[in-house]
Amino acid sequence: MPGEQAKPGTEAQVSARPETGSRAEPIELPERSSLRKPRGELFAAPPPPPAPARPVVEARPEPKPQAPPMPYRVAGQVSHEGTTVVLARDERVYLVRVGETLDGGYRVESIRPDGVTLVYTPLDLREHLAAASTLRVDPPAAVAQAAKPAPVAAAKTVAPAQLRWQGPARVQAGNPFEVALKLTSDQPVRGSPLQLSYDARLLEPVAVRAGEFFADGSFTYRVSPDGSILVGAFGKGEVPADAEFLVVTFKPVRAGVTAELKLSSVALQDAAGGPVVHAPLAAFRTSITQ
Repeated sequence: MPGEQAKPGTEAQVSARPETGSRAEPIELPERSSLRKPRGELFAAPPPPPAPARPVVEARPEPKPQAPPMPYRVAGQVSHEGTTVVLARDERVYLVRVGETLDGGYRVESIRPDGVTLVYTPLDLREHLAAASTLRVDPPAAVAQAAKPAPVAAAKTVAPAQLRWQGPARVQAGNPFEVALKLTSDQPVRGSPLQLSYDARLLEPVAVRAGEFFADGSFTYRVSPDGSILVGAFGKGEVPADAEFLVVTFKPVRAGVTAELKLSSVALQDAAGGPVVHAPLAAFRTSITQ
């Protein structure tokens, strides 16, 4: 009723109708925050396990190149205008000097009293070959006497080997002749390097061949025009009894003189490569007639 006041504790009713001629205001709703993007497919397969770590392999250094097994050994030595060494390979012998090349890619770099140094040229590798007793340099007499060991009783006395010449006592100028070197020994002799010397003004070498003792073995030689013959020979290691060692054919050049043939050096070796003692040998002499 007009004029009545609202009772305390009651709310006044407000009409929801808008007034005539008034305009309704739109109601704005608060914006909702969107959901976050899914982290993955809900039913997707699980990711594969990580690959196992590969083991770390330490790099090994490459092996150094090596020369093939040394096929040569020192068999002896002869002296002629410098040092000439006799090297053996299997059943063959080689007379070599410093700077010469050998089969298999080897070169002789140096020759010393204690041995020979060869260079394997494909790899530039060096190898020292120990020398046999025949390559040792004799010490001075005083030092040798001081270093000489006390004598011991020999188990067995072996006679020295004997060398001898066989040839004509007279030859005619211009006609070739042969001189044979023969050997007798109580123990086996397998090989020997040696050197022959002659006067090149009186004798001309025509041929050099192995004697019967080395007929089935190895035989090499070198003739120098100044008057020397270097020989290397290897056989089966038999015991020689006046066996033919080698044969040299000469042609006499001048008449009315006596020509000599000397054994300048020789190193007889037994079956194991050790030295064989021999008695000295005098020079061979022949008279050259007209």
